[in-house]
Amino acid sequence: MLWLFAVCTGLALLLSGCHKAPPEQKLRDTIAAMQAAGEKHETSKVLDSVAEDFAGPEGMDRKQLNMFLVGVSMQNRQLGTTIGPLDLNIIGDRATVKFTLGASGGAGGWVPDHAQVYDVETGWRMEGGDWKLISANWKEKL
Repeated sequence: MLWLFAVCTGLALLLSGCHKAPPEQKLRDTIAAMQAAGEKHETSKVLDSVAEDFAGPEGMDRKQLNMFLVGVSMQNRQLGTTIGPLDLNIIGDRATVKFTLGASGGAGGWVPDHAQVYDVETGWRMEGGDWKLISANWKEKL
């Protein structure tokens, strides 16, 4: 009887460990991880979730996005971001996410040296079980 209980408990633990996050939650987690990495100046971790064929504003590619992120990181000792509610639309292995982004940066004092709010639209593709950013466009919110 004890053996049966042990086997059932083991199976229950194994199956609970195999639980996969739904695509929407996985996308939300990816965006949150990118936000956290960006604030820590970990640009390579941000790029881990960016597709090789990324396309940004004015023809920006993945390499140019990397240079942009490194430049922002070098110019600001402290970075802060606030992301407004995510408007997600997932269809199969593709998704779009729209949100408002508040970004601030500066030397690290009590008050940021500069801040701006942007309207952001992003495109995503599922690759090997992970969401990858394939496009992004942003414009200053007036």
